[in-house]
Amino acid sequence: MTKQDDLEQNANTSYFNLPPLGISIAFPQATPASIFPPCASDYYQLDDLLTPEEQAVRMKVRACMEQEIAPIMTEYWEKAKFPFHVIPKLGALRIAGGTIKGYGCPGLSITGSALATAEVARVDASCSTFILVHSSLAMLTIAFCGSEEQKQKYLPSLAQLKTVGCWALTEPDIGSDASALKTTATKVEGGWILKGQKRWIGNSTFADLLVIFARNTATNQINGFIVKKDTPGLTATKIENKIGLRIVQNGDILLKNVFIADKDRLPGVDSFQDTNKILAVSRVMVAWQPIGISMGIYDMCHRYLKERKQFGAPLAAFQINQQKLVHMLGNIQAMILIGWRLCKLYESGKMTPGQASLGKSWITLKARETAAIGRELLGGNGILADFLVAKAFCDLEPIYTYEGTYDINSLITGREITGIASFKPAASSKRSRL
Repeated sequence: MTKQDDLEQNANTSYFNLPPLGISIAFPQATPASIFPPCASDYYQLDDLLTPEEQAVRMKVRACMEQEIAPIMTEYWEKAKFPFHVIPKLGALRIAGGTIKGYGCPGLSITGSALATAEVARVDASCSTFILVHSSLAMLTIAFCGSEEQKQKYLPSLAQLKTVGCWALTEPDIGSDASALKTTATKVEGGWILKGQKRWIGNSTFADLLVIFARNTATNQINGFIVKKDTPGLTATKIENKIGLRIVQNGDILLKNVFIADKDRLPGVDSFQDTNKILAVSRVMVAWQPIGISMGIYDMCHRYLKERKQFGAPLAAFQINQQKLVHMLGNIQAMILIGWRLCKLYESGKMTPGQASLGKSWITLKARETAAIGRELLGGNGILADFLVAKAFCDLEPIYTYEGTYDINSLITGREITGIASFKPAASSKRSRL
């Protein structure tokens, strides 16, 4: 064989030679995440710390997510569409409303509610965000700050997910400085007129009820309102082209002279501090989101490394892969134990805002690290949504940012442990400006 023949043969067998369009080639792969891997990430046996009721919630949610959501999540994530047909299945889990007692709500322990959040996130982060916005923000605000009439009217339907809620605090220009919101509420006869904009509001494009915060033009304090969809002057437009939590329908909300009756003002919201009561609880729930996501990543990598063979052996047989897997596992155990301790502190009435913020910020930091290692372990398949890790890698980015960025949550903890607020730069003296 001539050298030219040899080159031509190599070219003909090269992986750069793709088949004609329309012809597919089956390559041997590990099992995709549509068939979800068994849980291998609970290495320190968290179940020993749980009540039988909490264990039952955990397993019920896990079974539903693996059977109902795992087969469809990649398709909907790629399309950036919401699978509305699964809402009744999520409603049947009886986890919406979390810790709220009465009004048809489940009355779970905060640990049970956190575990449900983690189990949803383990399979799909977007579904967990959908439930968190609905349950730990919208429903909890009505439960904490609503009138008895409002609770009786709205919570039972929300608990069954027959109606969907959203929570609108964030605005286009204020970012992390949520207390500086510009949306206004002006008192008029029989109600209020809302004017302004909200941004990044999850569920807002299809929510039946929107909990909206606005600044009272008379008192300059923050008030809360329940706004029904299709109210004249209210529009919600989907934010396109996200790289993470693509199933979540985040929207830009425009409030143009929206009239809200007095009966739909939340009487328990009279300052920004009242919203912080909600955020303190929701940060515990959000801290369990990256725990669940990291568990799913580890479970996927654990199965993948045992199935996928290179150089004549399973990838799990190589030392560096085992070391990376153990690094991920160690991260997850620490994350779980911090999340569990946060729940216990909350249950005992001892949890501080700084503790909640440290839990959320540190856990999301470690989750990003865990996702990056998992992406490495899956090689080329690590960039395919079919194998979960790429999708989870992207989904963690907005979670790292929302409910307070890593930096802002760190500063909340820093303020608590030093007694010094460092959110704003020190004002320059006249001398320094000369």
